[in-house]
Amino acid sequence: MASKTPVGFIGLGNMGNPMAKNLMKHGYPLIVYDVFPDVCKEFKEAGEQVASSPADVAEKADRIITMLPSSMNSVEVYSGANGILKKVKKGSLLIDSSTIDPSVSKELAKEVEKMGAVFMDAPVSGDCSDKQIQSSAERRELCVVGEQVDSGVGAARSGNLTFMVGGVEDEFAAAQELLGCMGSNVVYCGAVGTGQSAKICNNMLLAISMIGTAEAMNLGIRSGLDPKLLAKILNMSSGRCWSSDTYNPVPGVMHGVPSSNNYQGGFGTTLMAKDLGLAQDSATSTKTPILLGSLAHQIYRMMCSKGYSKKDFSSVFQYLREEETF
Repeated sequence: MASKTPVGFIGLGNMGNPMAKNLMKHGYPLIVYDVFPDVCKEFKEAGEQVASSPADVAEKADRIITMLPSSMNSVEVYSGANGILKKVKKGSLLIDSSTIDPSVSKELAKEVEKMGAVFMDAPVSGDCSDKQIQSSAERRELCVVGEQVDSGVGAARSGNLTFMVGGVEDEFAAAQELLGCMGSNVVYCGAVGTGQSAKICNNMLLAISMIGTAEAMNLGIRSGLDPKLLAKILNMSSGRCWSSDTYNPVPGVMHGVPSSNNYQGGFGTTLMAKDLGLAQDSATSTKTPILLGSLAHQIYRMMCSKGYSKKDFSSVFQYLREEETF
């Protein structure tokens, strides 16, 4: 077993915090940094080191994981004035689990390679559907731990994330050692950027299926069907999907999901719009038609402009119910 040398972790938000804690549970000492110092306090109290900047992390650790909100944040953390690349050691392994533009991952990889280090993109997904979890009710229980959270945060807490990894295949085993402490599935996708591409494709499909589920439920309800009965029928039929059986968008159909808590918590509409924008950019650069993906992007952008930006993305059901102009 590899020695438990310190691991750097940058970005301790809703996802990064529980991911870092799972590394701690597996015995890895941490060197942490976040742009908001307050979120580092509990790690300091637990005996972990708190760095003053990303560069400080790179000076003290040769394995670093970053979990950041956007492409811009990743560029700043790696290439900024106090970024990782200012102090990175030769041979260091840098793993970015942010969801960003694949082209940005590729550019960062080139910069990292010039410094003699290794960069891998490893964005995450979490549907709380581990093989050991048999029912939708059990999956929701893992997704919601004492409060309304989205499946990604729930899976981060329980260590059931899926990592989609892009980078040099010879370095995959080293990455897998760390990522396996935080996820139940660590999948090698190919060259740098392919992890991001896999994540973007997944979230585009999720958005499309959520809109489809919302439309089907809305149509059924307006046609006189009881929503719980309709959901039951869908989930025993060919229309069944994650959005219908685990994260249903209709209030009252399921307990412990955002739709039954006024769409609070969960995966925000703004974040879904961001990911769909990344899908749109990738589609443009690869000349790929994504007719439904583009429409989903426009719907979530409209939702953001009409007061839904902070609500869970399943609030598309509420948006469709209230919008009479279609």
